[in-house]
Parts: sequence; structure tokens; C-alpha cells
Amino acid sequence: MSSTRGKVRQLAPHWAAMFLLMIAALSLVERVVGPLGLLPSVVLVVAVAVGYPSVVRALGVAPPIWRRS
Repeated sequence: MSSTRGKVRQLAPHWAAMFLLMIAALSLVERVVGPLGLLPSVVLVVAVAVGYPSVVRALGVAPPIWRRS
């Protein structure tokens, strides 16, 4: 198992991409639908957070610690 520093190095770009994707999704939905309440915003953020690793694995660009054996 790699060190914590190594894990953070692998995951940091994906955390940043996931964060930017969350902001983009919220902005897009608010432009199309209008202002969202807290609960719909949280649901959208959780959906992106849960779906992102699966999509990245399917595309084959997941970091080694996200790949399933």
C-alpha cells in the first residue's frame, strides 16, 4: 500500500476535477431551471460525487487506488 502522500498525489487532480464538475453542474441546472433549494443542490452534488469515480473507471483514467481488482 502506498503512503498517504502518494494517495493524495493520485487523488488531488480527481478531487479538483470533481469539484469543478459539481460547480459546473450546479451552475448549468440553475441557469436552466432557476434557483435551487438546499436539498436539490445537495442531491446534485452527491450524485456527481458518487457517479464521478464510476465514470472515470469506465473511461480507464482512474487512479490506481480507485481501480477494482
